[in-house]
Amino acid sequence: MISVEEAITTILEGANALGPESVPLDACAGRVAAVDVTARMTQPPFAASAMDGYAVQSGDVDEDATLRVIGEAPAGAPFAGAVASGQCVRIFTGGVVPQGADHVVIQEDVTRDGDQITINEPQDNPRNIRAAGIDFEKGDILACAGDALHEMHGSIFAAANLAAVPVTRRPKVVIFSNGDELVEPGGDLKPGQIVNSNHYALAAMIRRWGGEVDYLGCAEDQEAAIRAFFARGRGADIIVPVGGASVGDYDYVKSAFSAEGGVATFEKVAVRPGKPTWFGKLAEARVIGLPGNPASALVTAALFVQPLVRRLAGMRFDPAAPFQRAPLTAPLGANGRRESYLRGVARTSTDGFVVTPTDNQDSSLLAPFAKANVLIRRTIDAPPAASGDEVEFVWLR
Repeated sequence: MISVEEAITTILEGANALGPESVPLDACAGRVAAVDVTARMTQPPFAASAMDGYAVQSGDVDEDATLRVIGEAPAGAPFAGAVASGQCVRIFTGGVVPQGADHVVIQEDVTRDGDQITINEPQDNPRNIRAAGIDFEKGDILACAGDALHEMHGSIFAAANLAAVPVTRRPKVVIFSNGDELVEPGGDLKPGQIVNSNHYALAAMIRRWGGEVDYLGCAEDQEAAIRAFFARGRGADIIVPVGGASVGDYDYVKSAFSAEGGVATFEKVAVRPGKPTWFGKLAEARVIGLPGNPASALVTAALFVQPLVRRLAGMRFDPAAPFQRAPLTAPLGANGRRESYLRGVARTSTDGFVVTPTDNQDSSLLAPFAKANVLIRRTIDAPPAASGDEVEFVWLR
């Protein structure tokens, strides 16, 4: 068995961000910028009025001053002339401030009579004008390569006159289960059969980490059937077979992998749950075999599949430093010869976070994941921990 750290290092060896692809702005949220994204124009591109009112010269705004209206400047239709002393232009929010004007008197501060206005209120220093470029200038970097783009970026890029943006291609991940005992949800179960459920959470987790997922289905406990699933996944970036990786008489996944031409790099990890986790390569695809027990599959996916998906998707993710520390709210026993990850619940407290282990850590249980949002790390041979002792944890969701 190799350590968790060695397993992650091996999985990530030679794994780099995938190539770029261009996506429209309405599809950029949740993606990773492949290059620095720069503005094609200045925003706003001109000095614009921030209020409805009158564009004037600031030297003409004494209280009771009378000015002549020489035109108007609604948004999208600039006034063609210039404002001289004693003149003003009726302007609306978003309108281009005409040449010569450096202040906008809001309409509530004036009385208008025909083509004249009288200023009724004292005016402070020139204001109510948004200078050109106060948001960003042409050539400014709006997102750096490796930045995770969110729902606001589409509008920012649009304002910079971009119609599309280069993002890192999402890694293609195929998942398949195996086992004659598995039945898809809604089916009729024969004696000894169970519902196939792991792939739903796995697929959702991988999508959240930045991957595209294709679930191929469930293979029968036959080497030829499993080999066919590996063949179907050859074009993917990552293949995740679930189950069939132990040493039972009906565990054919690794032999099918080898028969298809795959080469295994490691076959066990010193981790609980999830010792049968294995890794290898099939053509250009990286293959991470997960145990079939639900907790084992989901914990090892978080530990080993997550950093690979994020790395290929171009995200900034340091798998060596994802851990935080927080005090326990309940004691934990001593740990054994494998690094252990316990499902737990982190919640805020007056001093940060506290973490509580879930009641039952059996590797066959899914229900604890409904509340669990962290994995509590217990290093090899860790001594008992009392309530209040600090432990390491990594976010699960």
